[in-house]
Amino acid sequence: MAAKLIAEAERLAGKLSQIRRQIHMYPELGYEERRTSALVAETLQGLGLEVKTGVAKTGVVGFLRGARAGKTVAMRADMDALPIAEQNDVPYRSRVDGVMHACGHDGNTTIVLGAAMLLVPRRGELAGSVKFIFQPSEEAPPGGAQPMIDAGVMKNPKVDAVLGVHVDPSIDAGRIGVRDGPMMAAADDFRFAVLGEASHGAKPHLGVDAIALSGQVIQALQTIPSRRINPVHPVVLTLGTIKGGYRRNVIADRVDVEGTARTLNAKDRAEVEKLIGTTLAHVTKSGGGGYEYEYERGYPVLISDPGVTELVREATRDVLGRRGVVEIDEPSMGGEDFAYFLNAAPGMMMRLGVRNKEKGFTHPWHHPRFDLDERGLWAGAAVMARAAVMLLERA
Repeated sequence: MAAKLIAEAERLAGKLSQIRRQIHMYPELGYEERRTSALVAETLQGLGLEVKTGVAKTGVVGFLRGARAGKTVAMRADMDALPIAEQNDVPYRSRVDGVMHACGHDGNTTIVLGAAMLLVPRRGELAGSVKFIFQPSEEAPPGGAQPMIDAGVMKNPKVDAVLGVHVDPSIDAGRIGVRDGPMMAAADDFRFAVLGEASHGAKPHLGVDAIALSGQVIQALQTIPSRRINPVHPVVLTLGTIKGGYRRNVIADRVDVEGTARTLNAKDRAEVEKLIGTTLAHVTKSGGGGYEYEYERGYPVLISDPGVTELVREATRDVLGRRGVVEIDEPSMGGEDFAYFLNAAPGMMMRLGVRNKEKGFTHPWHHPRFDLDERGLWAGAAVMARAAVMLLERA
């Protein structure tokens, strides 16, 4: 089956490139993916699949019912773009000012559509069903994954295993990156205000300087990952914005700070949330000030199931050979709302390599010159299709 699948996938390469470029030229932000959703739905309907649109606003679900009863496997792709102005000079560059597919979701969507194209002709061989889930708004928390799950995409029939895919510019084109266990971090946001008391800049003793006090808070917060958490546990604590003060000769009575916390397990996540509040309370009190604090939990840790991941390794070897598998040594501290799907069913996220140094496809995610080697698209589609068949066979 693998040899035939490879041949069919290679013949789809041109079509997949056309689909990806069409999506790339007309990028849409989260919950605005109407044109993309229409293209996805039209493609799935053209394959003869049962299609549901308007799921969690702009999501689409295609359903392939196999010839025999069995379990259900799902594949998920995200469809949204980013508010970034594209700097690539290519025929398929973004036609939408200030918006581009700088994270490769156009590739992710194309890969899952390609997998559907490969699986439909095999309907008679399938003991079970496949759901193709196209999700809105991955880039903007709280994201579109949980709303789709709340809308029932993992039920009726119940999904027994779920596969995700994301293009990866750090892996050579056409290879598949895999990793067991934690793969991406919990991504939380927080904001706080350091509160003081205003006075004339020449008489600081009559007020409480929120700017000076915030400096002490910021320094103290940096000891959370370095001194308060087990040093073998990765933790990132980043303060991204700071705003305060009125003018050069006024003691500021308020400084507002926003940041993000990234962790790889639930215990550290809870501990960081608590320690930020404790640090704020103690440092501001010592300086005669006060504080306000909000902590907002974002996407959870993305944890790939070892059994499903091993099956994807095997599927990759079947399709691409042993060199097709790339072991990802370290988790990313970035966040990804596919984690919600993995909380609902065992599964994994594979990374499809799209790097090609000779052609200049080397820029990282979210860069205005991000682009991908489209030769990898058929490989990703073939591996996902092969993995879905194997999951159903072994259910």
